[in-house]
Amino acid sequence: MKNDSPFHRVAPLRPQSRREFLQQSGGGLGGLALASLLSRTGALAANPQTPNARPHFPAKAKRVVQLFMAGAASHVDLFDFKPELVKRDGQASDFGESVEAFQNGLGPWKKPVWDFKPYGQSGKMLSDAVADLGHVADELAFIHNLVGKTGVHSQATFLQATGFNLPGFPGMGSWVSYGLGTENENLPTFVVLPDHRGLASNGTKNWDAAFLPQQHSGTVIYPGMETPIADLFPHKKGDFVTRDSEAAGHAVMARLNQVHAASRAGDDRLESRIRSYELAARMQLAAPEALDISKEPDYLLRAYGINNSRKEWPKEINAEEEADIFGRKCLVARRLLERGVRFVQIWSGNDNGFPRRNWDSHEDIERDHGPLARGMARGASALIQDLKQRGLLDDTIILWTTEFGRMPSTQGGKGRDHNPFVFTNWLCGGGIKGGVTHGESDQWGYKPLNRNAPTTCYDIHATMLHLLGIHHEQLTFRHNGIDRRLTDVHGEVIKEVLA
Repeated sequence: MKNDSPFHRVAPLRPQSRREFLQQSGGGLGGLALASLLSRTGALAANPQTPNARPHFPAKAKRVVQLFMAGAASHVDLFDFKPELVKRDGQASDFGESVEAFQNGLGPWKKPVWDFKPYGQSGKMLSDAVADLGHVADELAFIHNLVGKTGVHSQATFLQATGFNLPGFPGMGSWVSYGLGTENENLPTFVVLPDHRGLASNGTKNWDAAFLPQQHSGTVIYPGMETPIADLFPHKKGDFVTRDSEAAGHAVMARLNQVHAASRAGDDRLESRIRSYELAARMQLAAPEALDISKEPDYLLRAYGINNSRKEWPKEINAEEEADIFGRKCLVARRLLERGVRFVQIWSGNDNGFPRRNWDSHEDIERDHGPLARGMARGASALIQDLKQRGLLDDTIILWTTEFGRMPSTQGGKGRDHNPFVFTNWLCGGGIKGGVTHGESDQWGYKPLNRNAPTTCYDIHATMLHLLGIHHEQLTFRHNGIDRRLTDVHGEVIKEVLA
């Protein structure tokens, strides 16, 4: 049969490689999908899209949720109880050394804004602002001697999100996607749920794949918004787009992409883009179902703090609205995890307006941390309990982090300045020993008690990869002549928090 398509006339007239044959004989994007599948099962030669190592030992966990409090949550007001601050409240602060503050936050010692109480069999002291986490206190492993490298938001956020304090490096979720691949071909491996009020410092660079193949970048989803995934479906004004015309457009683009890729062996950028387009097409069916929480039972929605009567996003935050916002993201995260998504990153507290309504509480800890902390605690507690009830917590790691802490002294009477010298993270879930604490801060919560043995983000990342069955020194990618890895040249597994 005569082929009237003009595209066959520009196909390269040369012997085809096996990969090209599969691409062209498989029919457009489907052929590339087949080639990708065969590549992962070893039928094709290794290529730059394939990780250089499979899991190195049996994994305790399959997936990760990272809860990122952007702006710097105050450890001394939420998790790290310091009786000395209560005793010395209002007295002139004396750190015993010269301190370079980010702003002018070296006022008097300031006691925790909220009272602390013990929770669980472990007796973990938690502030009233995060009291809902008391329900799961014995599931959590706290690290109170974490140190950063800088008090600058952008650099510190990069450090926690990518392992480097400079741009140009893959996000943690990108490394997990690259190392382990997907469990569901119809959904992204790495999903990001930002704060609806705005992006954190560095914006999308926090979850970009950088020099890794671009299909490992985070896919941004806004649960509860009218359009949770941008550009997944034609705009409502594009009523002239039909199913058939869209399919025909995809077919033309597939053929053009084949021709382009065939003449550029070794350049994986187009293949990464094609994989992204393939995934977008499959997501048109899978994503709406995964994001639909309407069939979740009322008791579960209440547990997460979700208010389905909300008509619009609030301009001013309060505890109930914040619980709805954060809880909705946590519930969607659970639905994504049980459908095979590897890594879900949930962001909280991004508001670039003024006065600040985020975790960067220079002016008023109680005003800003209060609603955010209560909403976070309710959503996180519900997520942990929900995962546990479904048998998913045993192989899901939950990591709570922020870019640095806040000073134990006051700034302007009600706020606190940046403290990169010590802060808190907590973990729970797959392979983590609950109800324990690793490392201590000093009597003020200013620096680690043992300044010679702090914990770093590299140790957190190494521990997370270890639980996923990956040796952090062996998951590498050759870039600019260097074998790059998430933990740079650092990192030790924190054995004290392993179950």
